[in-house]
Amino acid sequence: MAGKYISLRYGRFSQLIDKKVVRVNIVLIFLFLIVAIISLGLGDYVIHPFDALKAVFGMGDAMQNLVVRNFRMPRIVLAALAGMALAISGAILQGLVRNPLASPDIIGVTDGAALATVGFLALFNTSDNAMTVSIEWLPLASFLGALGVAWLVHALAKKGYSAVRLVLIGTGIAALAKALTQFLMVTGPIYLASRANIWITGSVNGAKWNQDILLLVWFVFFFTVSLWLARRLNAHELGEGVAAGIGVALRGDRTLLIIAATALAGGAVAFSGGIRFVGLMAPHMARRLVGSGHGALLPTSALFGGIIVMISDLAGRMLFLPLEIPAGVFTSAIGAPYFIYLLYKSRGGK
Repeated sequence: MAGKYISLRYGRFSQLIDKKVVRVNIVLIFLFLIVAIISLGLGDYVIHPFDALKAVFGMGDAMQNLVVRNFRMPRIVLAALAGMALAISGAILQGLVRNPLASPDIIGVTDGAALATVGFLALFNTSDNAMTVSIEWLPLASFLGALGVAWLVHALAKKGYSAVRLVLIGTGIAALAKALTQFLMVTGPIYLASRANIWITGSVNGAKWNQDILLLVWFVFFFTVSLWLARRLNAHELGEGVAAGIGVALRGDRTLLIIAATALAGGAVAFSGGIRFVGLMAPHMARRLVGSGHGALLPTSALFGGIIVMISDLAGRMLFLPLEIPAGVFTSAIGAPYFIYLLYKSRGGK
């Protein structure tokens, strides 16, 4: 048994890491980097991967440096961060409610974040499409919208988190949030409607470095919080009775976990729009490879999520040139059938 693990010890801190988990994550990191490098080189203006890498460090020619550093890198970084945040959010929600159908978009959290974000854009935009407040407040607005929906779903489903009950409540609240979002788009200026419609579908086109930096800080903080809560989340998966019996503070932990999950989803939605089903698919893929222990599941899910969104963005840029399709179209095209399959498997309400 000892041969299966790597022992890490620093002062009072000690951790056993499964060697299989290390191997899986090394492969995923390699795949993550390969997808990113390929994405840097492909588009209307094709750049050889080696030249694209040189341009990352400002060592290419003027055109390559401009295309890679100013246009492609910001959107690739945003796609990666958004996918990672959504995947971790989904993994937390699935573990918290012990339900494979739980994810930010399935239970309406994404739509709550979208409603708050569109409301923010409508409230603080001028007729010439300029912001009257700093864009730095956008993740907070999106987080508050996501948190509000998560709290409402939790309050309505508190008698039991069965698969059917959770999906029905989440679907109903998501429909309400979508209706309110559409109302804001219809009653707002025409430029807001067109901008919000593309954004709601889920797109990282037009990403800027200041957005990447904001989301990176947001992601690192709440990812760290999630890893700190990973062991407690493992206890929650054993059931409320067992978790309470081993001294887990159910209410406090649940509150912190919901805040972390909704903050990650809200931050991703704020800048990348409603990219759906990543929080459903990525944790399932990761769980098949590294098991359900959240210390390994969370980072592995994050890598899968980043890869999924980067590939979806690349497909949207390349498959229908000169048209560009939002990344959310491809994640939904893959995720919707997968969700139906999972719903069929859990039709007994387990």
